Amino acid sequence: MRILVLGASGYIGRHVSARFVADGHDVTALVRSTQGAATAGQTGACTVLGDLAKTDELVRLVKDQDAVVWIAQLMLDDEHRVVRALLEALHGTGKTFIFTSGTSLLSERTNGEWIENSYAEDDSFIPRRQIAPRLAIENMVRESATRGVRAMCVRPPLIWGNGGSKVISDFYHSARRTGAVCYVGRGLNVYSNVHVEDLADLFSRALKRGVPGALYHCVSGEVNYRTMAETIARHLGIPTRSIEVAEAIDVWDKFTGPIVFSSCSRTRSKRARAELGWQPDPARADILEECTNPAYLSQQPRTVPAHVKPATA
Repeated sequence: MRILVLGASGYIGRHVSARFVADGHDVTALVRSTQGAATAGQTGACTVLGDLAKTDELVRLVKDQDAVVWIAQLMLDDEHRVVRALLEALHGTGKTFIFTSGTSLLSERTNGEWIENSYAEDDSFIPRRQIAPRLAIENMVRESATRGVRAMCVRPPLIWGNGGSKVISDFYHSARRTGAVCYVGRGLNVYSNVHVEDLADLFSRALKRGVPGALYHCVSGEVNYRTMAETIARHLGIPTRSIEVAEAIDVWDKFTGPIVFSSCSRTRSKRARAELGWQPDPARADILEECTNPAYLSQQPRTVPAHVKPATA
């Protein structure tokens, strides 16, 4: 199968592209720079320089593909516009489109407390105002299955493995920034998690047997933020520190502070297990082991995620 991966030079995209190549597919990675081409090329994918903002060029590229996998990050308004253009180009073709969302959409702000709420793929919920437009994009993708697109969504939780977890990296950032590994409130809040290679396996299965219009979760475990912070602090030989949401915004950013580190987002992968036969590898179940991966010690200074609007003066 000929597959176009958008976002192939990123953490998730590299692993998913490599899995598709290992499965025997012909993978093309759209990248924005020669550096991105070098990174994505290491997966075995062919690379094409391009810009997601140029939808006309993107639509022409899509015509030669059997499947398009969206793992890119844009501002939500831009994401909606580009995904809509891709779906319009695919209408009536029967081709596959897989959209990558995220369980921050399900997050509930608890200021560091645990709550029992846990969501399977098709459970109803009220999204956070800041990220509610993502639900509209998911619904647009899933509804396109009624117009001749084999479209589906993947909604991963906290992703970790192989030294690339954004959340674990952010714990290390808090240590560099403040001299302590920070968590919000009592740090009892939880994001369900999955190893990046188990996530890549889910994409592989969705490509082969995913149901048009479906949404898939993938969960392998849960560990609260304070336990993760304490594990990293012991590894670094420094203390932990509880902070309030306002300081979390200063330490990280206005999305990561309140949406990620101040919230619970607990999910179940009922549909993925039933329809795709997906289950996580038991050998990849310990996120605390990943918390001491030496790769996090040498990472570059933190940048604000691409989907976060810059602060205005």
